[in-house]
Amino acid sequence: MQFSDKIAPLKPSAIREIFKVLGDPSIISLAGGNPAPETFPVKEFQTLSAKLFEENGKNALQYGLTEGYLPLRKKITERLKEKLGIGRDFDETIVVTGGQQGVDLTCKILCNEGDVVLCEDPSFIGALNAFRSYNTRLVGIPVDDCGMQIDKLEQALKKEKKAKLIYTIPTFQNPTGVCMSLERRKALYALAKKYGVIIIEDNPYGELRFHGEEIPTIKSMDEDGIVVYCGSFSKILSPGMRIGFLCAQKEIVSKIIVAKQVNDVHTNLFFQMLTDAYMETYDLDGHIREIRELYRKKCAAMQAAAKQYLPANVSVTSPEGGIFLWCRMPETVDSQKFANRLLRRNVAVVPGMAFSPDDAPSNGMRLNYSMPTEEQIDRAIQQIGEELREILF
Repeated sequence: MQFSDKIAPLKPSAIREIFKVLGDPSIISLAGGNPAPETFPVKEFQTLSAKLFEENGKNALQYGLTEGYLPLRKKITERLKEKLGIGRDFDETIVVTGGQQGVDLTCKILCNEGDVVLCEDPSFIGALNAFRSYNTRLVGIPVDDCGMQIDKLEQALKKEKKAKLIYTIPTFQNPTGVCMSLERRKALYALAKKYGVIIIEDNPYGELRFHGEEIPTIKSMDEDGIVVYCGSFSKILSPGMRIGFLCAQKEIVSKIIVAKQVNDVHTNLFFQMLTDAYMETYDLDGHIREIRELYRKKCAAMQAAAKQYLPANVSVTSPEGGIFLWCRMPETVDSQKFANRLLRRNVAVVPGMAFSPDDAPSNGMRLNYSMPTEEQIDRAIQQIGEELREILF
């Protein structure tokens, strides 16, 4: 079978492949990026859905506008302005099918084959594969505890004359969990402006801060229309509904709308209306506060277990929010092989190579704390520590 040049190089998501073994209830998964199911407002959705079908069912099951359900768009626009200072006169906000569609369509309308996308290393595999699908070239910029290293970014911008996009998850980055400092956000924006490059700011985890002070988004600094902001309700309401949103300057949005018409016509209208009804009827911010408290406890449990069970030469990040932390092992450890060994102990993790822009071997692995219970977290980290001691000592 001869596949297209755009799809042939793509590999299955390592995370999705791991999901195939998770049907075994004896396996403790630290591998997924799923929000905790107990945070889903099931009863509220049940009530709202019944009312929606009774009062507006025919419209809810009809085609909708590509830009999104207008009442929801208005609520999102107002919320972005009030909470994050996002949105200027030249901006427009639309609804997309999950935040990842916003990333994908932005690349689709801005990048030609051979153009360069500068991204964090490590970075979100879904975005990396989206960029690869358009035959762009990925250039990874190392990440430390304060986010993307700005000096390395400027070196890459000087070298890569075909750079079109900078992709970043500055707040509780996937997979490391780190948060980019305000100083670096300002510097990143200044560099993008200087070199004429568009920034994609992907922020699905920004509302999940449980420690520390809020840091302004890069989009809130955008006076030049060079930041495309992608957000989502996946981590605060439901990932299965696939309700995301994008805010960018109108010229960019107009092209994204055309690309979306080709892609899926419009985002699921019923779930857009359901999201709008939830925001109208219930306290979304109060709901988010409950999620933050749950993840604060689970993150603390994972960090405590890491301190207790992991060897001294193994480090983990200290996230102030989000759903991940990053475990870095000695350089002699190949996390891909290590992840396979852990499966024999009924523990699933995602090896670092899955998040590499250039598929380079990695001694890091991503650990998720939103899904497992605190007891499962403790047991899984203990198994990781025992396996590490077996191969290191």
